[in-house]
Amino acid sequence: MKTLENLFVTSVVKLTFLTVLFLAFSCSPDLLMEVEEDLDTANAISSSTNEIRALNADLKVLVRGAALNAANGIDVGSDGHLYIASVNGQEIVVMNKNNGKIIDRITEKVEGPDDLVFSPDGLFLYWTDILTGFVRRLDMNTGAIKELFVAPGVNPITFSGDGERLFVALDFLGDGLYELDPELNSARPIVVCSDPNNPFCLGFLNSFNYREEDGRLYGPLFAANLVISVNVDPGNLPTSDPYNDADLDLKIVAGLDGAFENPAAAKFGPDRKLYVLDQAGEVWKVNPDGVDDKTLITTLQPGLDNMTFDSDGTLYMTNNDEGWVAEILSSGQARIISPGGMIMPQGLAVLAGLNNQDVVFEADLFNLRQFNGTSGQQESIYKGFLVPEGPESLILPMNVSSDGEDLIVSSFFSSGLQVWNPQDGVKEDYSHQVGAPIDAVRVNSGDIIVSDLFLGGVVRMSDNSNVAPPGLYSGLATDGETVWAADWANGDIVQIDFDGGSPSTTVFNLDLEGPEGLAVDQNGTLLVVEVGASRLSRVNDLATGDKTIIVEGLEFFEGGLSIFPPFWFFDGVAVGPSGDIYVTGGGANVIYRIPKNKVR
Repeated sequence: MKTLENLFVTSVVKLTFLTVLFLAFSCSPDLLMEVEEDLDTANAISSSTNEIRALNADLKVLVRGAALNAANGIDVGSDGHLYIASVNGQEIVVMNKNNGKIIDRITEKVEGPDDLVFSPDGLFLYWTDILTGFVRRLDMNTGAIKELFVAPGVNPITFSGDGERLFVALDFLGDGLYELDPELNSARPIVVCSDPNNPFCLGFLNSFNYREEDGRLYGPLFAANLVISVNVDPGNLPTSDPYNDADLDLKIVAGLDGAFENPAAAKFGPDRKLYVLDQAGEVWKVNPDGVDDKTLITTLQPGLDNMTFDSDGTLYMTNNDEGWVAEILSSGQARIISPGGMIMPQGLAVLAGLNNQDVVFEADLFNLRQFNGTSGQQESIYKGFLVPEGPESLILPMNVSSDGEDLIVSSFFSSGLQVWNPQDGVKEDYSHQVGAPIDAVRVNSGDIIVSDLFLGGVVRMSDNSNVAPPGLYSGLATDGETVWAADWANGDIVQIDFDGGSPSTTVFNLDLEGPEGLAVDQNGTLLVVEVGASRLSRVNDLATGDKTIIVEGLEFFEGGLSIFPPFWFFDGVAVGPSGDIYVTGGGANVIYRIPKNKVR
């Protein structure tokens, strides 16, 4: 077991940043790119005079993303449909497995579902809500829902073949292994990581399967890049030392040769071999009774998340990063059932490309995507790392702002802040200074200014000082000299001036409704994404509060959890060198474009 222990210790340190995410708030090749679509044009209304202005902003859909905001756990119901968990979408999608048609979306008591499984008799659907720690059960006949709190991070879930035993494990926000009463009345700990010096003692056992022949669980250790099996005899006492516990009898099945990057799921196929998918895009067939006796059967798009076998042996698979759902054919090729693409558009930044054409960068949580600002074609994709491989790894991008030829990438989920370049990668890393950053901009002095919920406001990185009054700050914008910050709770804009290096602030009470993204247009006026009102507004005069609605009826992200900020999925706005305006619509999974010559 010492070999496994050493491998894991070096990997698990990379994931400790995720605990900041939870503690901060519990205590306080198949893109769907379409040509631009004309939407209904909204008239502009002056809030100060209530006069209708003939602005006629021309709104286009530049990029349309996947049908799912990520595709995670998957199983086949007794009705023959696929049931797919979506953590980002906060829903379970019921899908026709032949044509990808979405038949239903289950949302009641569905908060962040990562994995799901049907009871062997098909009467109950169980899912794990990784962010809140609940395991829930839906009675397919009556619609009744029952729940049991286990712990934050609860993720994989599987049954024994007879349906008498139900198992879950913890990932990322915790670590451990439990057996649950299928009636969800109690939980029996099998592995409990109780040592504060070793809070991730197992290694994040991810989507797993029970083997009837030997009464063992088989699954991947996401952080240690191994596939293991453990003895889950009901007579075993809980252990906090899984590597050395004789009763648990942890065995390495595969991965000692370093073939895996981040194995995320393991399921037994009809041939009783263990099929293992790696998030890097590889699918392996493993002999469960050997050691590293495995065969690579196919290579697919990176971001693979989970899989299931139908009763006829058909293999279905999901991709978290791209949001696609596919049937894996016997040839190893993927028959895409529901195409993928952009899954969660958030912050935007625009740089100048060839011939000064706008190049749009979109923070998509697991990827930073680059689009042509005119056609919407995806030109490049840059992977964000849930498990950083080192200081050169791009964090999970949730917001982005332009910084000359570079980008400033911030991530509430990664608790990180980086200055990044498309050619050179990470150039500066401020992740050790931030807690829960929402947005960040650079001013002419060279300072980076960050809105950070964990640090309590708007913070200057050079000395970690707060430069604005306390508030629930979301988006930032700057002209290089002045910074504007949106106070989400009060609907205010706070202006921060840095005369001589000493900041001074002015608070403008504008009664904005859920302001998130901010940008300065080419006329020097402030654009505001008002999520609470589903509109993009322009502040004509901060002092008087005069503002103009550029367009309304936008589909922004809705939903959220009490343990996270209301804008944890951020809708942003950016202005390109061309003067065109770009806005993310998280609710519709789109990027909108408003041409400059269509805004007056």
